[in-house]
Amino acid sequence: MKTKFLGPTTDKMLTRMLWLVGGLFMGMIIISAVSQKRESVIEDIVVHVEMLPDSSRLITEKDVITTLTRSQGRTLEGMPIGALDLERMEERVLEKDPFISDADVYLDARNKLHVDIRQREPLLRIIDANGKTYYIDNHGKHMPTSVNFTARVPIATGYIPPFTPEYLNKKNHTLKSLFYFAKKVHENKFMNALTEQIFVTKKREFIIIPKLGKQKILMGRYEDIEDKFERLKIFYTEGLPYEGWQKYKTIDLKYEGQVVCKK
Repeated sequence: MKTKFLGPTTDKMLTRMLWLVGGLFMGMIIISAVSQKRESVIEDIVVHVEMLPDSSRLITEKDVITTLTRSQGRTLEGMPIGALDLERMEERVLEKDPFISDADVYLDARNKLHVDIRQREPLLRIIDANGKTYYIDNHGKHMPTSVNFTARVPIATGYIPPFTPEYLNKKNHTLKSLFYFAKKVHENKFMNALTEQIFVTKKREFIIIPKLGKQKILMGRYEDIEDKFERLKIFYTEGLPYEGWQKYKTIDLKYEGQVVCKK
């Protein structure tokens, strides 16, 4: 009787079969694990709201949970993981909130649902000519006021027209000029620390009411802003300390290269 030996071709076939069986086995384990994960439930919700630069919160953890609960029609704790649509939670629910700039929602290995929130940053609080109050954020978008907190930003009053979504696309628009003026104030450390209120006149000129003193700072229209800021800074640091904070009622920067003061 002759002994038969397995040739190279037979060895390869056995190896492929072993790999195939192993792959099918691993696939079954993965499918089973995924199925078990989908059937498991949310054990806890962890919400983190990143504070604004002034340490304020216009939205709270409780607000975030309430928003998600309403969107799902039920409480999230105990909810099957397979029923979650994390992308929808982020983009269609949380990021539609007027106080939220960005949301990140994810599950960890212990079935905890994590919700990380970045708030929209108010630039200016506006009380328009009709008495409507709202914020404009640092991108020029409308924000409602918050029941939780009042942001520490300058207040703008005076002859300000009602907000319309397309105002930044208008060539000559008072609210557009006010937004860019407020951005310049915010970006300038000296002016940001100084400014309490911005008043808009009928001529679309800006008057700053400072946090210290009772002066009115006449800035004129939105033009040559950096030069006006620099002149005011020099005057405050070199002139006012000698003359006294209460000496002048108005400081006028509308005239090129000058600081005109009136008692």
